[in-house]
Amino acid sequence: MFGWMIRFIKRNNLLPKISDTERAALEAGSVWIDGDLFSGRVNFKKILQEPYPQLSKEEKEFIDGPVSEVCKMVNEYEIRKQKKLPQEVWDYLREHRFFGLVIPKEYGGHHFSALACSTIFGKLGVRSMNLNVTVMIPNSVGPSELLAKYGTKEQKEYYLPRLAKGEDIPCFALTEEKAGSDAGSLRSEGVVFKGEDDKIYVRINWSKRYITLAPIATLIGLAFYLRDPENILGKGEDIGITCILVDAKTEGVEIGRYHDPLNNGFPNGPTRGKDVVVPLENVIGGSEYVGKGWGMLMEALSAGRGISLPGFATAGVHVATRGVAAYSMIREQFSIPIGKMEGIREPLAKMAGFCYLMEATRVFTCGAIDNGHNPSVVSAIVKYSLTELGREAIGEGMDIMAGKAICLGPNNPIAQGYLAAPIAITVEGANILTRTLIIFGQGTIRCHPYLYRQVQALQQEKGGKFVALLAAHSFFMAKNTVMHLLVGTTRGYFLRAPKWNKTRRYYQKLKWASLKFAALTDVAAISMGSQLKKKGNLAGRFSDILSWMYIGTCVLRRYHEEGDNKSDLVVVEWCMEYALWQIQQAFAGIYDNIKVPIIGGLYGKFQLFCLRINPLGKAPRDLLSNQVAQIPQNPGEQRDNLTFAYKPDYVENEPLADLEKTLLLVKEAAPTLRKINQAVKKGELQKQPLIQNIETAVSEGVISKEESTLLRNLENARDNIIRVDDFSWEELTF
Repeated sequence: MFGWMIRFIKRNNLLPKISDTERAALEAGSVWIDGDLFSGRVNFKKILQEPYPQLSKEEKEFIDGPVSEVCKMVNEYEIRKQKKLPQEVWDYLREHRFFGLVIPKEYGGHHFSALACSTIFGKLGVRSMNLNVTVMIPNSVGPSELLAKYGTKEQKEYYLPRLAKGEDIPCFALTEEKAGSDAGSLRSEGVVFKGEDDKIYVRINWSKRYITLAPIATLIGLAFYLRDPENILGKGEDIGITCILVDAKTEGVEIGRYHDPLNNGFPNGPTRGKDVVVPLENVIGGSEYVGKGWGMLMEALSAGRGISLPGFATAGVHVATRGVAAYSMIREQFSIPIGKMEGIREPLAKMAGFCYLMEATRVFTCGAIDNGHNPSVVSAIVKYSLTELGREAIGEGMDIMAGKAICLGPNNPIAQGYLAAPIAITVEGANILTRTLIIFGQGTIRCHPYLYRQVQALQQEKGGKFVALLAAHSFFMAKNTVMHLLVGTTRGYFLRAPKWNKTRRYYQKLKWASLKFAALTDVAAISMGSQLKKKGNLAGRFSDILSWMYIGTCVLRRYHEEGDNKSDLVVVEWCMEYALWQIQQAFAGIYDNIKVPIIGGLYGKFQLFCLRINPLGKAPRDLLSNQVAQIPQNPGEQRDNLTFAYKPDYVENEPLADLEKTLLLVKEAAPTLRKINQAVKKGELQKQPLIQNIETAVSEGVISKEESTLLRNLENARDNIIRVDDFSWEELTF
């Protein structure tokens, strides 16, 4: 009865086509509050009741004990020169089972929560990229996680204890020369055959690159395309992507060569295999899971993206903000600390605001994972957003520290993060791909209340079901359109919000943004159909809106969880104004470029005009930014709460420790400095460098001898902070 309609829709590509690899990605994970944001029906009362995670006593003891201790054992500058961790560090990591953070306790692991793992990765990362990666890779997407979830009983009992104790060092080989972001186009191939012993084997050939820990791995997790020409397994000739474990000592395996990822010093390199013979029983999950490797990887990645790299990025911003803010109050130009200049406070406010919103997003997302959700779209948002914000914040810090930041050496407190940021951007799905294809492209189909079911009905040629879904979708779209116009007219003032404090307006504006987003998503889907997947710029802007709606939600959830602390309100206001401003800009970009049938660009131009006279948000005000920038500049509880979430270990005489001590001296010496400045204004002292005025100030009775000692200590400490490293030619070319 409805065959003509199905043929018409397919012929005109009115709905997107879904490949097998896309279907596996879509079916991986689960929909969480991203579904509410997509639908325009955000229930903030329910969101505020979502569990908010806390570290357990055992996790806190591990972080305050072994994690803190190993952080003190490494010096990143020396590691970068040597390109490896000291042997005593390796021994310590094995002794305390750092490679078994996610492995169940019955197999010798810790089985820590997502929040604990994220926190540990962040804490290790701010001390050493090498240390972080060495621990992170075995505990993220790779053999341990896949074995724990899919492995056979025999595989778990053999491999997991060895992995937990560090007897085996794993890597996971996925990326190839011709299969990077498009991992579904793997060319590595394995062929099933029977050996002379009548057992089943796989002969594999592969060439992989960018594989972290590959040069030192003893166990290789390998993704390849499995073929069975003789149909030995009874599943056809082309079985599909499969994950298998390969002993690195197996004949034909090539490892040991290194890439050099921005001189970060961690082991990363290629691995190749020529006619490598592996028993079929080494397939992760056994023969039952042959051909299911892509779905397994997508399922693991759907949660993993929200844990490791977001933890690393957030910790990096916290520590950089703390150090840069201290430097801004220590370094003086034109007789004042540079941190009192508005030109410095503007980027510093961004760094401080990012500290709050990144931590809020990281913690809330980890809580969802720990409570059984597997939010694939949210994890993609978090990985993309927090690594991008991390790169932006570190860049702002580099600008503030200027020449001090660009001279590499043991006294540089920020360059390590600057060099590491692009790596986080690239791995676990390059951010360009994540933004333009995954967040909105997959999110539209996965999170939309009707679209995926419509596509399924179309592919199954169930005309009646498709028509019923189409009718429901049409009503949903009409209702959203009317609601978004009404809410826009009233600027959302009549929308319900769970709070009556100063955050109430932000809840209303996020609801308004969600309604506008839902209505516009349907307009774009109807206007472009399957071509929407190719409109990367538009899809990227939709992704930006969804990402910032989620980040704004996380900010409000954190503020609620921490008791609506009034001292944090100024930061929350900055974060929400910044988030709404980003949403406003993304909507403007869509309206400026979208074209709909018949009326072309007129729809977008009209909506853009309405958006400009009735905006969702504006950039944070200068006064607000100045207030936020001063929080990390002033020692105290508020600074600690904002920037000390990871409690990084400052080692004596290292740059971060020196910055902390000198900032405290600046605060302690402030009253004495005011006395001298007042004396200069009165003409009692000459206007000259402080160090030249100290003796005269004592003899004139302006300050005491004890105060003069304090000022000398401050000036010596200040000189040490602003000093940059220099080397002989021999040292430089070591």
